[in-house]
Amino acid sequence: MSLYERLIFFLSFLQMRTKKILAVIYILLVIVMAMATILGKYTSLDFVSDNIFGAWWFCLLWAAGTATGIVYFIQRKIRRPIVVMLHLSFVIILSGALLTHLTAHRGMIHVRQGKITQTYITKEGNEARLPFEILLNKFNVTYHAGNMAAMDYASHITIIHNGKREQYQVSMNNIYSGYGTRLYQSSYDEDLKGSYLSVNSDPYGIPVTYTGYALLFFSLIAMLIEPKGKFRRLLRKEAVMALMLIAGYTSVHAQPSLTRQTADEFGKVLIVYNGRICPLETYAIDFTKKLYGKKTYKDFTPCQVLTGFMFWGDEWMKEPILRLKGSELRSKLNMNEYIAPINLFGKQGYILGPYLQDAQNQQDDNISKQLLDTDDKMMLLMDLTQAKSLKIFPYIEKNGMVDWFSPSDRFPASMPKAQQQYIRSILPLAGQLTRQGKTDMVNELILKLRKYQYRYGGNTIPSDKAIRAEQIYNKYPFTTILFIFNLTAGLLSVLFFTNRKRYKLFTGLMVISWLFLTFTMALRWIINGTIPLANGYETMLLLSWIIMLVSIPATRKMQLMTTFGLLMSGFMLLVSHLGEMDPSITPRMPVLNSPLLSIHVSIIMISYALLSLTFICAVAYFCTYNSKREGIKSVNRQLTSLSQIFLYPAITTLGLGIFIGAIWANISWGNYWGWDPKETWALITFMIYAIPIHSNSLSSFRNPKKYHLFMLLSFLSILMTYFGVNYILGGMHSYA
Repeated sequence: MSLYERLIFFLSFLQMRTKKILAVIYILLVIVMAMATILGKYTSLDFVSDNIFGAWWFCLLWAAGTATGIVYFIQRKIRRPIVVMLHLSFVIILSGALLTHLTAHRGMIHVRQGKITQTYITKEGNEARLPFEILLNKFNVTYHAGNMAAMDYASHITIIHNGKREQYQVSMNNIYSGYGTRLYQSSYDEDLKGSYLSVNSDPYGIPVTYTGYALLFFSLIAMLIEPKGKFRRLLRKEAVMALMLIAGYTSVHAQPSLTRQTADEFGKVLIVYNGRICPLETYAIDFTKKLYGKKTYKDFTPCQVLTGFMFWGDEWMKEPILRLKGSELRSKLNMNEYIAPINLFGKQGYILGPYLQDAQNQQDDNISKQLLDTDDKMMLLMDLTQAKSLKIFPYIEKNGMVDWFSPSDRFPASMPKAQQQYIRSILPLAGQLTRQGKTDMVNELILKLRKYQYRYGGNTIPSDKAIRAEQIYNKYPFTTILFIFNLTAGLLSVLFFTNRKRYKLFTGLMVISWLFLTFTMALRWIINGTIPLANGYETMLLLSWIIMLVSIPATRKMQLMTTFGLLMSGFMLLVSHLGEMDPSITPRMPVLNSPLLSIHVSIIMISYALLSLTFICAVAYFCTYNSKREGIKSVNRQLTSLSQIFLYPAITTLGLGIFIGAIWANISWGNYWGWDPKETWALITFMIYAIPIHSNSLSSFRNPKKYHLFMLLSFLSILMTYFGVNYILGGMHSYA
């Protein structure tokens, strides 16, 4: 056989096997990425970035997949412009990533105030020259109210090039770009006279990648609005429907405490907590939940519990309010689940003391975690009894800055002696008056303390609107009520499905639930001053909110979307409740103060909400698969179309969300893709859910049973992306 004949034979063989080869490469990429994130848990992100994601064979695997995909695409003779643009965008993005990998230069420059620098250290540890000189004029940190949490970090620099001097400020989400080089704020010296700036030079990869992103954005949206596209054809079907089957009273001990009214007044005093100024009531709620595991203890409000420990410490230390979470620890200490804090002190001193050193060294062990958790609770108590945590006294420094102090803090020399004496004496005086039963005088002291705060708190005092919003938020457990309400209403709605008139009542209940959840999220927004998207708890609220928002209008043509919306949103709220996600409201990290955060997280959450509905469709399909009732059989036949109606916009929003996140990362950190576990699993999820869209090539997905089985299993990738990364893998995007 001649060389030419051999070449023809090879090409023919390749044409026949292209789809199988492409499938193998695709699966290998998903497996490698998934395994690498797990390996990174036990090594480091840098290790897997260098040895897996940055390895030549991984790049070759992507290149082979791209080349095979192009060959298969040509073989299929696909001519639809939108489909061509969509797949072309991925080729361009991968080409940009390759250019970045091969040509980009990154490193770190350390600048000290008043010193000119022209070199930086590369990632490999070598010294390289900048195309300009840089002079640090000053570095400063801007703080949130109370001087507790950093709001922003800023390096004020001078760029010197050919004798020309230009002034710039480099801060979080505010980069310097010039002469083919970009500078990003990274870190700083403890004396605030030096700064570390990340250096990135990527003149070829970024424009190519951004071109791919722009093409991707356009083609994903066009895929949804294309008149002849599959998504529009699915929407034109008229009869699409959906289906889914989806602690006791204890008598109160006669513990001394403030009256409820006086304790509530004390709860209106402001405190620096979690890096922000908030009512003391908020701290009291978290304090009680931390100790006891619940918001209230017996008949005592959180403010009564807090002030009980403040003013009657000895008595309350004997109260069985401290919860030992783990059975292993309870067995080791031979104690019940709820104990009095005083029980942890014996003749030999602090009972946990001998175990803490070993627990610090073995933090992955369950009993070690339980020991450290209990010790944290005891430290919380000690800080309160010593008034260390009570930063409730503001003072205006000479430079105009307002700082907040606790009675045990060291005061600045400029603070008048009389003011220092007031800060140290008012709480002991309040304690003395409470023990004497002089409630009126205690109320008067609280009123004077609040007046003191407003006099010296300056611009750090939250607005009356924010304080009122927080008081309402603290008073009513909206999310707990809503998850019970939604799940109950969702289950009851199944019983009334055949009665259309009564079933509409549940749609109205979902609208009411959505309005209350909207109100809850608005309260959090008013309290913190930023859109509530910063942690796992808030994103679960958003996910529930989106599910109901999608379900309400969909009920007009798909009646059982009411059941869908109520049950799925209730489930999301329940997960946030049972998963012990932290509902605390805290200031954002400086890098999160970007408008791209809201866009990125919102779009990603929309995608997850829609994909969760495809999962419910799959559950409903298999629950009704063998039904002999004609009405149920009719609904069962329509579930595939409904699932695909959710799938297409879900893929679109997931794709947009991932790559908007990449753009944000590039703006903030100088690297649009860092193989962090969260972004890697988001890409894996995107790749998995993109598979059933290719039903023309993969005929198995035209079979409803196989399609729904795939969607059922695919939901595991969502769980891994959202929960697995947060609670198991960790990483920069972890916010459990």
